Amino acid sequence: MGSSSCHSVIIIGAGISGISAAKVLAENGVNDIVILEASDRIGGRIRKEDFGDISIEIGAGWVAGVGGKTSNPVWELANQSSLRTCFSDYSNARYNIYDQSGKIIPSELAAASYDKAVNSAIQELKNQEEANLGNAISEIPSSPKTPIDLAIDFVLHDFEMAEVEPISTYVEYGDEEFLVADERGYEFLVYKMAESFLSTCQGKIADNRLQLNKVVREIIQGSSNGITVKTEDGCVYKARYIILSVSVGVLRSDLITFHPPLPEWKTEAIMKCEVIVYTKIFLKFPYKFWSCEHGKEFFLYAHEKRGYYTFWQHMENAYPGSNILVVTLTNEESKRVESQSDMATLKEAMAVLRNMFGFDIPTATQIFVPLWWNNRFQRGSYSDYPILSKHQDFIHIKAPVGRIFFTGEHTNEKFNGYVHGGYLSGIETSKMLLDEMRRVEEDHIDTESQRNFLLEPLLALTESLTSTNTAASDLKKWEDISTVATSRLFLNNSTSSPVTQEAIK
Repeated sequence: MGSSSCHSVIIIGAGISGISAAKVLAENGVNDIVILEASDRIGGRIRKEDFGDISIEIGAGWVAGVGGKTSNPVWELANQSSLRTCFSDYSNARYNIYDQSGKIIPSELAAASYDKAVNSAIQELKNQEEANLGNAISEIPSSPKTPIDLAIDFVLHDFEMAEVEPISTYVEYGDEEFLVADERGYEFLVYKMAESFLSTCQGKIADNRLQLNKVVREIIQGSSNGITVKTEDGCVYKARYIILSVSVGVLRSDLITFHPPLPEWKTEAIMKCEVIVYTKIFLKFPYKFWSCEHGKEFFLYAHEKRGYYTFWQHMENAYPGSNILVVTLTNEESKRVESQSDMATLKEAMAVLRNMFGFDIPTATQIFVPLWWNNRFQRGSYSDYPILSKHQDFIHIKAPVGRIFFTGEHTNEKFNGYVHGGYLSGIETSKMLLDEMRRVEEDHIDTESQRNFLLEPLLALTESLTSTNTAASDLKKWEDISTVATSRLFLNNSTSSPVTQEAIK
């Protein structure tokens, strides 16, 4: 079994929250850290892949929340790195709806369906509020039934809930979104952040404080001041503190075992947080057969099954000439697709496209299907809290347990589910840990001072008593010697011993 020396802090997970947390620690002089990452790369759910001669973002793909009075910190990082982005306008998607015969649904019908969906969602939210207050529900909104209503409902609830309830990201930072379209990938921001405190060699991170392919399986927090971490390959690490930067999906799984188990209040908060699976399927074609006119970047497919290959996007605005379409699936449809072969998925997607654009369109030459649900290091794409979540749930999910500190987008009450939520949570968690480390150090200094304050009089008294005892002991020795000498002289004079006589001679 391998072993490692004791560190000040172990950070588990090298996504944007883990890296931002490590950066703050390093900037504050805490360099004795080690970052354990389960995969062979950093970035977490920010990940690019090479596909069809371009870089595609299979995880987080947008900088969401731009154009407001307050600047989004991730947008600032993107600008500092001159990251290439492309503005995304979703507003026309609801009017670009194809039925199964390939006809565009009239805009007035689409608008009416959308208004009905928004009103139903608002009523549902009011019902939840009334139910939480213990009041009777006055009106039950109708459920979507027709293909167009199902398509609109999917877009509204999975993409545009800001129409129903204000979302902090858009309120705080603005309602614009920009797709990352840079060959370096969105993950370049994470690498730049890591390179600010980790050493590099020939443009690559070469610092033993970052250890890849280290799958943490056990976290042992004993009664002493240390924590032990065991990895799947048999390595053992020890630290004073841990920052746990894994997804809420991983926390809900059995990948990591805690000794002792996490307290009930913590596990309850974790289980209350749902996980969204968001799957972008990329299809590469020999040529374009879709419209690239303004306002046509996003289009919908109306099907009797909600979320069945509903939301489409072409990549021509971001990568002209790429001939790539992207279709987004979520949750149960994502899990279903992950469980089947790529060829089966390609067959389904092509059937949908031929319904929309005709049977003479070409078959895709390439397909890429990300696996976020079946990835045991992620177990989903991002966190999802009910709109009426309690503040206490957020307090519990991010609260430390002993010397284990928790971070990640799921711990950010305002910006959970977003890249900037993960980034800011890492910073906040490290600041909390630094405060704790300072408090412990101050307590240690105070304890030492108090100990010295109490011991100094005792030491002085001990020294005084020691001096007195030494003097008394010396006096006693002289008294004993004198007594013995006198006794011997008295005895010798009285007995006229040979010894006395010999001495007189």
